[in-house]
Amino acid sequence: MSDLYDKISELAKRRGFFWPSYEIYGGISGFYDLGPYGTLLKNRIIEKWREYFIRRHQEYVVEIESPIVAPSVVFEASGHVEHFTDPIVSCLKCGRRFRADHLVEEALGTSVEGYSLEDLSKVIREHNIRCPFDNGELGEVKSFNLLFKTQIGPYEGDIGYLRPELAQGMFTAFKRVAETMRNKLPIGIAQIGRVGRNEISPRQAMIRLREFTIMEMEYFIDPEDKDNACPFFEEKANVKFRIQSYNMKLRGEEPQWFTLEEAVENKLIIDKCLGYWMVIGYEYMGSLGVPGSSMFFQEKGPHERAHYSKQTFDQVVRVSRWGWIEVAGHSYRGDYDLSRHMLYSKADLTVFKPYKESITIKTKKVRVDKSILGKIYKEKVYDIVNIIQNMPVESISEQLEKQGYLKIGDHHIPLEAVKIEEVEEKITGKKIIPHVVEPSFGVDRVLYVTLEYAYREKEGRVILSFPRDIAPIQAAVFPLLENDWDLIREARALYKILVDEGFQVLYDDTGSIGRRYARADEIGVPAAFTVDYRTLEDKTVTLRDRDTWKQVRVKIDNIPQALRLFLKGARLEDLGSPLS
Repeated sequence: MSDLYDKISELAKRRGFFWPSYEIYGGISGFYDLGPYGTLLKNRIIEKWREYFIRRHQEYVVEIESPIVAPSVVFEASGHVEHFTDPIVSCLKCGRRFRADHLVEEALGTSVEGYSLEDLSKVIREHNIRCPFDNGELGEVKSFNLLFKTQIGPYEGDIGYLRPELAQGMFTAFKRVAETMRNKLPIGIAQIGRVGRNEISPRQAMIRLREFTIMEMEYFIDPEDKDNACPFFEEKANVKFRIQSYNMKLRGEEPQWFTLEEAVENKLIIDKCLGYWMVIGYEYMGSLGVPGSSMFFQEKGPHERAHYSKQTFDQVVRVSRWGWIEVAGHSYRGDYDLSRHMLYSKADLTVFKPYKESITIKTKKVRVDKSILGKIYKEKVYDIVNIIQNMPVESISEQLEKQGYLKIGDHHIPLEAVKIEEVEEKITGKKIIPHVVEPSFGVDRVLYVTLEYAYREKEGRVILSFPRDIAPIQAAVFPLLENDWDLIREARALYKILVDEGFQVLYDDTGSIGRRYARADEIGVPAAFTVDYRTLEDKTVTLRDRDTWKQVRVKIDNIPQALRLFLKGARLEDLGSPLS
């Protein structure tokens, strides 16, 4: 008997949502195509993410686009070249390679996340875990880097990598975006795009891919002013969502409900902004049809977190085949990323933070008499002056006091040419390195989850009960009979009206009206308009609700507005008159 995943996979292939890529060549694991309806659904999922994370916060959050390929130095600075690895083990008999931790977890039924390579090798030996294909002995566990490596241009030394996430493009563009937004924190930079991870042995279809789409935001905050870093915190302070802290997980405790305010006050979440964007992620997934009881936020332990993270929560959702799967990661990245890119690029990625009131400080400065040095060193004078002005004041002062002159290489600078003066300097602010909060969603996983939570069976029929506003096709138009040209003409005219109004519409005049309703239900069309003989008399059509199968009659002139209201959640009964 097939499970829900099998049913969805079969429906997805048959109705054009997704299927394995390169099927005519036998396919390749980790790559999937999105069909016509899958692409439309994906676009609506993305647009809803934009609504929740960008448009509603547009005073602070902007969207950019950066390249898919980056030079090696970018990922050396980010730590991916060193740290972006998974454990790999090979069968000594057949040569197949496997992700070691997954192989162990499947064999033993327990998590080994955070185990070292040596620990995994030891577990494999102690439990005699063998190759799942030919029962061959497994070798030592090694580290495998997941970056897709490439060459930029014709020169072999110009190594690049396909980005495994979107973050680095936003960090390297931070200074430009900050200038665009007048260097005022907080600043959110969002990006949506394709990424690649050279997974060792992806075996979970749409859940674990080698190429996929991410929706990600880097939210830059002032670490010295966290109370004002999240100006919308109070709006969501009383929203409840489920959390399982790392300590709760160690104690075997189930996730518990907390308000955002409680989670922050109890130090379950270390930062207000991190908690706020977790709530937005919770509400976003809810808007796609996932109930709160079917998701929670699970904190990663110190050995489980990515190298850049100070705290990370996986947003997990229950699915039929694999149990709890991650759909998003929410991380507090501190200043790791900007600091690393400053170190490697030598660029200034700080933000100037003005003081409320300027302060005056006393400082020592070096004054050089160029006229004296010019007579002695002629054309070398400017080089020498530049060296002096870049030397620490303390070093210059010490030399002058001890030996009465300043020595630079073979040159002796006389005492009268260099003076150290105490001056008052007005300071209006200081440079800071912002900290970063990151919510990151995998679109393809979210798409699968949305399909699973939309799937219904009613009286032997399959219905995809998407939330109306994300349905890939928003309305269907049918003539009651397939060979009546008067009905077809009216139906075609209505179809054109809706297309011209900007709706995504399905027209179908093939087969019985019952079969056409069934086909529309299977792809999740929320509203179906049927042109019948009464339409020819009074210019009304039936509007059918996908989920209840109830119908009302609506005037053709009112249909565009009625459909807009229906997609926003209006009751069917409020949009037309009952069938007589």
